[in-house]
Amino acid sequence: MTTPTALFAGDAHRQTPLAVRMRPASLDEVAGQQHLLAPGSPLVQLAAADARSQRAVSVILWGPPGTGKTTLAQAIARTSGRRFVELSAVTAGVRDVREVMQDAVNQRDLYGQSTILFLDEIHRFTKAQQDALLPGVENGWVVLIAATTENPSFSVISPLLSRSLLLTLRPLADEDVGMLLDRAVDDPRGLAGSVRVDDDARAALVRLASGDARRALTALEAAASLPVAEEGETPAVTAAHVAQAVDRALLRYDKQGDEHYDVISAFIKSIRGSDVDAALHYLARMVEAGEDPRFIARRLVISAAEDIGLADPQALQIAVAAADAVAFIGMPEGRIPLAEATAYLATAAKSNAAYLAIDKAIADVRTGGFGRVPTHLRDAHYPGAKRLGHGKGYLYPHDTEVGVARQQYLPGELRGRRYYEPKALGAEREVQARLEKIRRILGGQ
Repeated sequence: MTTPTALFAGDAHRQTPLAVRMRPASLDEVAGQQHLLAPGSPLVQLAAADARSQRAVSVILWGPPGTGKTTLAQAIARTSGRRFVELSAVTAGVRDVREVMQDAVNQRDLYGQSTILFLDEIHRFTKAQQDALLPGVENGWVVLIAATTENPSFSVISPLLSRSLLLTLRPLADEDVGMLLDRAVDDPRGLAGSVRVDDDARAALVRLASGDARRALTALEAAASLPVAEEGETPAVTAAHVAQAVDRALLRYDKQGDEHYDVISAFIKSIRGSDVDAALHYLARMVEAGEDPRFIARRLVISAAEDIGLADPQALQIAVAAADAVAFIGMPEGRIPLAEATAYLATAAKSNAAYLAIDKAIADVRTGGFGRVPTHLRDAHYPGAKRLGHGKGYLYPHDTEVGVARQQYLPGELRGRRYYEPKALGAEREVQARLEKIRRILGGQ
């Protein structure tokens, strides 16, 4: 006889979402963000047991969803002994802020208790609403912990920024997400051992989370309600349950394994082969599998220089701009500039002439193919250089009618050697024609 897994029967507490139940009770339980939690750091001092007797600085927590902004605020409140008030910028207004400030003053004056005001999504507050926070922050009526997923330089007013510490949270590492999943399965606050999660399912949950703890725990909670087991056995959550719970196909993609290298190889070769549809397909596979977007962006920059080059000089600029955009806005929005750069590179004219040229030049240098710099090209600015003849006979190209002077630039041993051979493709066709004229002038033709 089989029975469905019953996780929450008769327990009202269990109706609270798993991600909420598993919020750490102290900073010691927080996963990741160790760069903010070193001994003596502002957050650790704010959470100290005697913190309520100390003046503390307000902080703005900036980071992607699911990285622990609310978790940190609540853990600090629990361990510091301060009064904790939470507002959401989605629903609160100036009146709510002023009421919190007045209550904080009363608590301080009557009971000697300081107040932490946690304001979620502060970027949704207007300038006027943010102005209402200033008196409380400046006078120490409250310790403000504000959370935002958007760059505070653009979304938070300067007076508030100058009165607060800006702390940047990072997406959780896979190891941190895995630890949180393991804890949620065993912890009495979580699933209390009512299920077990097999290795493939755990890996799938970690991969789907993409550094977002809330997403991982929400997916785990949904998947844990699906398995059935023989009576007396602990139900097992499998990768199939995870796929069913999140309504999403699970890609076989190990960031350290063959699939990682196979997909990125197919991605670059599709761009090189000018198949934009294939390139976007492989990009989608990497994005869905949680590949590091910075890795994808780096490969796009390399592809722009190696496979397109001067056939379309704008390609490298677009690839670099996409890399900067991804670093600036993060994921999931970062997929858009990545797709834009991928489409541009795949449809651009191709030339590897610059790539071949530098490798030919390096090969000559490595095999002894160099020589003395011609005397007229040597530095003539140090004392005694002119006596040695350095710079003598150098022709300044800008003094010529065509901007090219007939003189030798390569060492004598390599005179006539050619490295760069542009192709008659895209913008490099114009480079090819111009270079032929230049070489004729340099060669005295």
